[in-house]
Amino acid sequence: MQRAIDYFFKLLEFLVVACLVAMVIMVFGNVVLRYGFNSGISISDEMSRYCFIWLTYIGAMVAMREKGHLGVDTVVRRLSLVGKQLCFFMSEILMLGCNVLFFWGTWQMHELQVTNISPVVGISMIWIYGIGYVTASIMAVMNLNQLRLLLTGRLKEEDLVMVVESEDTVVLDDLQPKGGTPGVMTPDVRGRA
Repeated sequence: MQRAIDYFFKLLEFLVVACLVAMVIMVFGNVVLRYGFNSGISISDEMSRYCFIWLTYIGAMVAMREKGHLGVDTVVRRLSLVGKQLCFFMSEILMLGCNVLFFWGTWQMHELQVTNISPVVGISMIWIYGIGYVTASIMAVMNLNQLRLLLTGRLKEEDLVMVVESEDTVVLDDLQPKGGTPGVMTPDVRGRA
């Protein structure tokens, strides 16, 4: 099962790259055609916009799996285990609620989007904005899985902090007092490249 999930997210990553490449080709190609040959491809502006919409939604799913969304962990890191568990639970419940609202909003707009035809390409806009169904469903399943892991006690304490540190973050353990000025902390950079 885990292997199928990994393949699915690899497919999503490929789709993000494909959308980005398609956007670059369409926009750059249209610029070259306009300025170099005084012509252009009429659908490239609209299709690049649709690729950007899909790239954003698909990228949000991938980022959620990799814990790449922005977050503030200043308070959560200082809480006890029970406090971290409570914050994790509340965070997942709130995200699940947002995903339910997102799915419901897409459902409410479904009929309008089916009848709304894009002006240049001529496709139903549900093909563009219907990605909301997919995104909300997949992210809700991820929220439910995290809640299941929390409630069955399978999450370690470090898993309860949902922010992944970047490589340029100064970790407090790396701070060493330097001689002379009490209370002033500077990074210890000995032995680092």
